[in-house]
Amino acid sequence: MEEAKMSHWATVRAVLSILQWWVFNVTVIIMNKWIFQNLDFKFPLTVSCIHFICSAIGAYIVIELLKMKPLIEVEPEDRWRRIFPMSFVFCINIVLGNVSLRFIPVSFMQTIKSFTPATTVILQWLVWRKVFDWRIWASLVPIVGGILLTSMTELSFNTFGFCAALFGCLATSTKTILAESLLHGYKFDSINTVYYMAPFATMILSLPALILEGAGVVNWFYTHESIFSSLLIIFGSGVSAFCLNFSIFYVIHSTTAVTFNVAGNLKVAVAVLVSWLIFRNPISVMNAFGCAVTLLGCTFYGYVRHKLSQQSAIPGTPHTPRSQMELLPLVNDKQEKL
Repeated sequence: MEEAKMSHWATVRAVLSILQWWVFNVTVIIMNKWIFQNLDFKFPLTVSCIHFICSAIGAYIVIELLKMKPLIEVEPEDRWRRIFPMSFVFCINIVLGNVSLRFIPVSFMQTIKSFTPATTVILQWLVWRKVFDWRIWASLVPIVGGILLTSMTELSFNTFGFCAALFGCLATSTKTILAESLLHGYKFDSINTVYYMAPFATMILSLPALILEGAGVVNWFYTHESIFSSLLIIFGSGVSAFCLNFSIFYVIHSTTAVTFNVAGNLKVAVAVLVSWLIFRNPISVMNAFGCAVTLLGCTFYGYVRHKLSQQSAIPGTPHTPRSQMELLPLVNDKQEKL
């Protein structure tokens, strides 16, 4: 009886953790798009900087003041030798995501981001000479095909926004790969990741934001109506960005890897649907079909990766040595963007 109750509570907790993850994720995406499109605040570097500042403050409150999470101690030299390079790539990733949101619809941007598993595999194959099981390569076919179909049929296609989103995938993949080597020995969770990386990211981004967008931001203050309500939305998106990272901690610890993978792809579908209901960007039938193929491909990739990792973990099961084949971690935003 006790076991049944515990199992029931674990299921409820997993469902609730996934739902709150979806809510924060969709909220951040929609608020950012609303800021660029409806508030006419077309300054992605400044928006990213505000997100980093809010997240750094939030992580400090959670770890140092409320003691809700223990601080993972990092050696001072490792902060510059390991954390800073990660923060730099992390910063590029967030900025490119916000830049793409300014120029292309949420539905298109989210679909392109689903290309991340393919870019991660290709980067490790080209640069690090990793060898992958043929099933990994086969699972990438629907992802690539779906992205191509979506791009060719996108009615609101913008070259600059498309390139920003695509390079954002490369930045995400680079961050994932670097994390395996640079953060080796440190078992970071999402909150400690934000605690260490957000201050560095703020430092990296503040000067470019000031030089490139400072004058425009000042002009926006003087010309825009309803400054107070607009600032509430802008800083509210920063608070939501931190809450998103906080929610990731719970969803990772409440679900299995397979559930996390499927929920991550469904999250993209939810974000696409909600953004269409709010912004009403035109989506053709073939475009929607391409998006669906991409998400199914990502789910299939996650399933294949999970089965291969299970196979390699079984003693006596023939498998390619780890030095020859790299089984990737789930590339589905476990360390979610700010």
